[in-house]
Amino acid sequence: MKNCKLKYLVILMIVFSTAMYAEEKLAQTGFQFLSVATEAQGGSMGNAMTSIEMNSGALFFNPAAMARMEDKFALGLTQNQWIADITHNSFSMAINPADGRYGVFGMSMMSVDYGEIQGTMVWENEQGYIDTELFTPSAFVIGFGYAKSLTDKFSVGGQVKYAGQELGKSMVPKGEDDLQTKKNLAFATAYDFGTIYKTGWKSLQFGMSIRNFSQEIEYEKESFLLPLTFRIGISMDLMDFMEEVEDHALLLSVDASHPRSYPEQLLVGLQYCFMNTFYGRAGFVSNGGEKNLSYGFGLEKFGLGLDYAYTPFGVFDNVQRFTIKFAL
Repeated sequence: MKNCKLKYLVILMIVFSTAMYAEEKLAQTGFQFLSVATEAQGGSMGNAMTSIEMNSGALFFNPAAMARMEDKFALGLTQNQWIADITHNSFSMAINPADGRYGVFGMSMMSVDYGEIQGTMVWENEQGYIDTELFTPSAFVIGFGYAKSLTDKFSVGGQVKYAGQELGKSMVPKGEDDLQTKKNLAFATAYDFGTIYKTGWKSLQFGMSIRNFSQEIEYEKESFLLPLTFRIGISMDLMDFMEEVEDHALLLSVDASHPRSYPEQLLVGLQYCFMNTFYGRAGFVSNGGEKNLSYGFGLEKFGLGLDYAYTPFGVFDNVQRFTIKFAL
């Protein structure tokens, strides 16, 4: 047993050291839609979800968090009304075929609608350009995940994702007096990994995750990386320190985040639960720019759930997220 504990501790140290010494390339990543959290529960808690166990929605934060899913089947549908009239629609599903004996299998999908954008092209006139056609950029990602609880305290999980982005067409020179139309398409395969460790002391637990690990990709000439993110988190029900509060829970979650594309962040989330039915949530993000605070609520009963998140976004539009969940 001691050897097993030592092995798990070594794994955690390797993951943590990898995160600490990862190469920093600020503002040199693409496919930024992969770094946007669509799920409403996470959105209302400042995305401090690395150590919080949940159902299929875990695939958008830490795949290991669905390893202890008690339901046989769970799914979630989310719409994220992002800034600049951008819309993210996501879907997640998880299947627990034998009470966790063979682990939990999951699938996630997300599509991004950027709306219509007016195309332009360089031209020898007073403005220096002319308008071309309207185009509708889009993006998608589909992932398949797996998680398993290796012991009563330690869980692991992973997800492989295939992502793509289409940024319309371009008119590029072909010879001296000719132009050709080029489609701006790019695709990439990415990987997510995560762990969760329950300390055994009250409800205290730790989590670690690596998201969007991939090789470089390119559109035309210059290559770029996906928004790789390392996180380590801790969470606990603060009601553990009080007596006779069976119908109440107050979950505090704190994440330290090391993204590739912007400076480190501290994420803090708070969730109050009454009778496992009503949830009130709030979150805070340091170095969040225009988005620092978030709020939301949730309702769950008879296997059905509804989550809502509201995030003030400064000079941009306010962000709203809606998630419908079902489990049996």
